[in-house]
Amino acid sequence: MDEATTRTLTPTRLPDRAGADRATLDALLDEVLVAHVGFTSAEGPLVLPIGFARDGDRLVLHGSTGSRWLRVLASGVEVCATVTALDAIKVARSAFESGMRYRSACVFGRCTVLTGVEAERALEAFTDRVLPGRTTEIRRSTPRELAATLVLALPITQWSYKSSDGFPEDPAEDRAGDAWAGAVPLRTAYDRPVPSPDLREGIAVPASVRALAVPPTR
Repeated sequence: MDEATTRTLTPTRLPDRAGADRATLDALLDEVLVAHVGFTSAEGPLVLPIGFARDGDRLVLHGSTGSRWLRVLASGVEVCATVTALDAIKVARSAFESGMRYRSACVFGRCTVLTGVEAERALEAFTDRVLPGRTTEIRRSTPRELAATLVLALPITQWSYKSSDGFPEDPAEDRAGDAWAGAVPLRTAYDRPVPSPDLREGIAVPASVRALAVPPTR
């Protein structure tokens, strides 16, 4: 393990909240849809929210070839991609002990550019990550569309994971008081799909979308 990896995997504050299990990291990366990617450019530091997908041992990012910021990422600068899932609000008997249940991770490294068949496969993996099975329901990307898309891969080799669960840890003097304490779970869910105004009559909601719909669409 090199110095950089040791540094990222050893938190200096609240080390009990850190995790080193790769399966736990993968589960979080497979749940969250947007990563915030930070890097330093000639114009200063910047953080970009970018949709991503975990494709095995790498994160796949993509966007327009016309994006100057994506071109900076493509140049091989060091980046930090962060993801967070907020699970609940911890309501303590004091403002100081109040907090959040969360799971978060940082992936460090340099992006590489994917081209040709590898880029097309990565884009298909991204599509099926957001809507499982969607690539079987739609046409393939055209050469022109692929040429206009910059596809990047960030290896999952250096990373850190941190989480917080449970309930507030109020001191004894606060527990003896009259203030309520507990947790308020946060739930994120898909709603019923809304058809595009220009959708032709008679086209049913596909299986990939029905699988996300709440309540189920018939």
